Amino acid sequence: MRVRDLVDVLERLAPLRYAESWDNVGLLVGDPDAEARRVLVTVDYSAAVAKEAREKDVSFVVAYHPPLFAAVKRVPHEALWADAIRRGIALYSMHTALDVVRGGTNDVLADVCGVTAEERRPLRMFAGREGSAKLVTFVPPEDVERVSEALFAAGAGRIGAYSRCSFRGAGTGTFFGEDGAKPVVGEAGRLETAEEVRLETVVPTAQLAAIVRALRASHPYEEPAFDLVRLAAPPEGVGLGRVGPLAAPVPRRALVERVKRELGLAHVLVAGPTDTDASRVAVAAGAGGELLDDAMGARADVFVTGEVRHHDALRAALRGVTVIAALHSNSERRAVRAFAAALGDAAPGLDVTASTADADPFVIV
Repeated sequence: MRVRDLVDVLERLAPLRYAESWDNVGLLVGDPDAEARRVLVTVDYSAAVAKEAREKDVSFVVAYHPPLFAAVKRVPHEALWADAIRRGIALYSMHTALDVVRGGTNDVLADVCGVTAEERRPLRMFAGREGSAKLVTFVPPEDVERVSEALFAAGAGRIGAYSRCSFRGAGTGTFFGEDGAKPVVGEAGRLETAEEVRLETVVPTAQLAAIVRALRASHPYEEPAFDLVRLAAPPEGVGLGRVGPLAAPVPRRALVERVKRELGLAHVLVAGPTDTDASRVAVAAGAGGELLDDAMGARADVFVTGEVRHHDALRAALRGVTVIAALHSNSERRAVRAFAAALGDAAPGLDVTASTADADPFVIV
């Protein structure tokens, strides 16, 4: 399977349109036309996981946390992602897209806690990835396919589980070439008309610059006309975190033990009361502290997350809310391993394994 085909499968499982605007998701390193022979799925692309990838002759790593996040002006020789480039290993991240999608990190964590599936809902609704846009350009009929293919190859035209999406309509364009202009159609110095096709397609913000470059490189005109229209995302009923009732009230201390058992942990951090029952639970995988107010507003008795700030834990305890913090990646790892299994099912014949070297960097000693 080619890397670009595997990326299509990954985007169907966790659509990148669900990722937060600040996030860095998708194919971060790798040649889209290379072969994806063996795939390793991990929370973090750590030194231990990179060693595991080398030993297993892995050519594609799916890392939940983006191995390459901030803008880079210089390439550090020792960076793990730079080593991946040298070795021809592709790196892909889905991060917050997996947090939002149904069945992702937050649904798995809600399952761990026993939150009723039929009655759970997101703590915070997804408002859409900022800056999604529609590109509109005008192309001679004989060049439409070439320009379209260049735009699609650069990342345009994806809507949900569909790719290469566009709209085309015939019309007439006009222009007047000023001194120094070299029009492909007609002559400079007079008003010209030209039969054109209006080509529209959806553009993800993260790939906007590359798509505009592809448009200019593939378009036959000296100065191609195009519009970029910002789009508002329609509500999809998905979002960050989860909250809902338990099938029956349980002692909070018993819920703490259940979280430890289901996540395979010897210890978790607990703040707030543990001697009363809980009937409503909220979860937020990873650094979920920003959703604490949402959890309290949703009348949750218990809030389960990866990490939360000291003063937020005190504030929750004062309100009678129990906070269970499993450490950041411990709250995500079960879901990422489940994602590895789902990827294997979605790409039969591809060798997909969950990392055995992946672990949270913190241990309680």
